[in-house]
Amino acid sequence: MTTTPRTWVVGETVSAAMLNAEIKDQFNSMFAAWTSYTPNWTSSGTAPALGNGTLVGRHMKIGRTVQYHINLITGSTTTYGTGNYSFDLPAAAANVGSAYVGNAHLLAGTRWLGQNVISPAATNTSPFFPTNSTTTTASFLQPTVPVTLASGHQLRITGVYEAAS
Repeated sequence: MTTTPRTWVVGETVSAAMLNAEIKDQFNSMFAAWTSYTPNWTSSGTAPALGNGTLVGRHMKIGRTVQYHINLITGSTTTYGTGNYSFDLPAAAANVGSAYVGNAHLLAGTRWLGQNVISPAATNTSPFFPTNSTTTTASFLQPTVPVTLASGHQLRITGVYEAAS
């Protein structure tokens, strides 16, 4: 992961270790593997429970730019709770006065195309999908919107945003 660059001092003797830390290591971190994390799955109502499903996240942070991917696969013992769903981000978003929009796909018999939104200073993201197969208006992903969720359904969320720090 990239770090804050060093402040150089006039007359300082530059060593190989300094150059490696300030240039080579930081440059290499931009090409490293993404970092795994486990996002929390929450709702505005009764909490869902993952059960034997899987929920994984991955991200790459370069400076304050964060690219992320969240993947949820529901299992036979997953319970869906009630209300609007949200998923934790790997880092808090900057408070820049605008929302970030990423992609969301729900594979539930058919593929539903949606978006996910990150509000200013948010620590989570919420996926939105059309409310049914004949409209283009969007609603929060819920246990029964856009379809009734069941074992084996998969949610994929991706995006890019500016981190708070």
